Amino acid sequence: MMMMGIHFMGEVPFREVYIHALVRDPEGRKMSKSKGNVIDPLDLMEAYGTDAFRFSLAAFAAMGRDVRLSEERIAGYRNFANKVWNASRFTLMNLEDFAPGAAAAPPLTTVDAWIVSRLQQVAGETRTRLDAYEFDQAANSLYQFIWHEFCDWYLELIKPRLYDKENLAARRHCQEVLLRLLSAALRLLHPFMPFLTEEIWQKLPGVRGSIMVAPYPEADEALINPGAEAELGRVMGIIIAIRNLRAEMNVPPAVQVRAYIHSLDEQAIQGLAPHRQSISLLAKVAELHLNDASGPPPSSARAVVAHLDIYLPLAGVIDFTEEERRLSREIEKLGKDLAAAQRKLSNEDFLSKAPAQVVQKEKEKLQAWTEKLTKLKTHRKRIKELMG
Repeated sequence: MMMMGIHFMGEVPFREVYIHALVRDPEGRKMSKSKGNVIDPLDLMEAYGTDAFRFSLAAFAAMGRDVRLSEERIAGYRNFANKVWNASRFTLMNLEDFAPGAAAAPPLTTVDAWIVSRLQQVAGETRTRLDAYEFDQAANSLYQFIWHEFCDWYLELIKPRLYDKENLAARRHCQEVLLRLLSAALRLLHPFMPFLTEEIWQKLPGVRGSIMVAPYPEADEALINPGAEAELGRVMGIIIAIRNLRAEMNVPPAVQVRAYIHSLDEQAIQGLAPHRQSISLLAKVAELHLNDASGPPPSSARAVVAHLDIYLPLAGVIDFTEEERRLSREIEKLGKDLAAAQRKLSNEDFLSKAPAQVVQKEKEKLQAWTEKLTKLKTHRKRIKELMG
């Protein structure tokens, strides 16, 4: 190819070569017809979609490491494609009455400034990784941003503004930022998922032409906002901490709880005031008290986030005695399972005869059970402390 290009075209046909990793089966074996472990890409594309298959190959294309291809991994990225599709449907449903560029946009809210700041960093990261042929890191950076930050957090945080029919100016501003974010996210994702992104792109308000010729996003350093990122980081940390406390203490999902947040850093407390509604909605908190003079009530579960003490009063919310009994029963059962797994792994006959993947699964199971047992014992200890 090099010689023909120079001879007939008078120029070098290429100057850079990317040698991709070897694609192996789920057990790491080289694919072979005689072994019967060949995975047909056409079958996978038919089952999970071409974009999901394409993204899977990119996400696992680490330099110097072969790809272990399995249907479970491709199914996971099909879920990611579904997530993008559903987030886009939600966005388009809330843009039906939106006319791009109809009015000047007001200053960004803290939530908007946070997600726009994160977008700039992800755009810069993606460009850098693609230029270096680090396709796996570019794909995983986009996955993290789109699934977790854009879908799981931003879309949930802006719902009150999107659904507010009274404050139309705030709603319109929210729509404008949302459209800008989705447009940029689709263009960043397009090299990895061309079919899905083109389909959604054609439905965006004000779009002309194909996404293939739309400019690829570039990072704008002026829009990076460390202050907004730190503030939203605290808010998200608080919401996660309250959710974790609810899960650990077996608080029913439908039950609204009270939450008390205390800190010697008065500025940090004041920074939470504008986010009361978000914390209450996403953590299912009926009452949120910030540096309450009476202090946290007794029988409260406690968590710490960035020098903020979070308390959840549980008296009357859960039955401490019954919860302690439930935990004791679960600990006893798990202890027996753990002992059986330990005996199995200490059996030399099993270790020598069982396939390597079976032994590995037993070891992973033992580790998971050990970690779970530790958590259950810690949980029971906290319940006993709350019982007094």
